[in-house]
Amino acid sequence: MSSLFEDLKEGLEEAIAYEKGYGAGSVKTYMILPVKEYSGKEIRDIRTKAGMTQSVFASYMGVSIKTVEAWEGGRTHPTGPVFRLLDILSKNEEMEYIVAK
Repeated sequence: MSSLFEDLKEGLEEAIAYEKGYGAGSVKTYMILPVKEYSGKEIRDIRTKAGMTQSVFASYMGVSIKTVEAWEGGRTHPTGPVFRLLDILSKNEEMEYIVAK
């Protein structure tokens, strides 16, 4: 079973035990780090480090080639979800090559 399922199951069991007066409740806190914003040069560097052409990168990001050109040229800027994908892509040093159809 997945770790998420196990965590949920454990949490529910703790909640039931706490409600019945057994044991103490516990709190788990998750922190979501802020999204780093990348410049056009950084976006181009991430793309080339991953070994992707603008066409493949556009497919990977779910945007048009013109959009990638605009990002890399600094004319427009990506939105939050794209910055999150860029962050993941920039930190993945053993990236498998992605082939777009």
